Amino acid sequence: MSTTVPNIELKMDPRDLQIQTFTVEKLLEPLIIQVTTLLNCPQNPSSKKKGRSKRACVLLASVEEATSNLLDKGEKIAKEATVFKEELHAVLTDIQKESQTLKVSAEAFTSDPCCLPKRQAVVQAARPLLKAVTRLLILVDMVDVTRLLEHLTLFQRTFESLRNVSSKSDLQKMFQKFCKELENLDHLAYKRQK
Repeated sequence: MSTTVPNIELKMDPRDLQIQTFTVEKLLEPLIIQVTTLLNCPQNPSSKKKGRSKRACVLLASVEEATSNLLDKGEKIAKEATVFKEELHAVLTDIQKESQTLKVSAEAFTSDPCCLPKRQAVVQAARPLLKAVTRLLILVDMVDVTRLLEHLTLFQRTFESLRNVSSKSDLQKMFQKFCKELENLDHLAYKRQK
């Protein structure tokens, strides 16, 4: 059984995406809260040196780990994807670049967490990373939807074949194929919903 890859063109600019799906917004909400918290700092923090913040180091390590995991999963998805390969690789490259930029500015911030310009530099570096992660999530969602549509098309063809059978043996074969396709489609829909 050969499946043809549908010719799908992006009807949008993947570099200028706005969050329009509730799922993507919910996935990014914790990151947005972290960046907003960094941004909403007092304009004149205490002039006393309070020492290095251990929380900033821990936060930096967790962001690096999360970004690394995201890149690993993104690479796996890009390898398996039949559509949007170039776009996926481009956004993964952007995430890697923006992650390094954030790492540099965050390391400077952790060395002097009371310095407002360093804090603002971290916020400015975090925004493009969030935007790149959003683009990746949207593209992966589009790949998933495309995959579902491919299976739905196969299911529809099998259903049409089932309607047009002429013998009992053909009916049994097509019905078995129909049940397998339905099971597969149900499984994919379940995975997407989960």
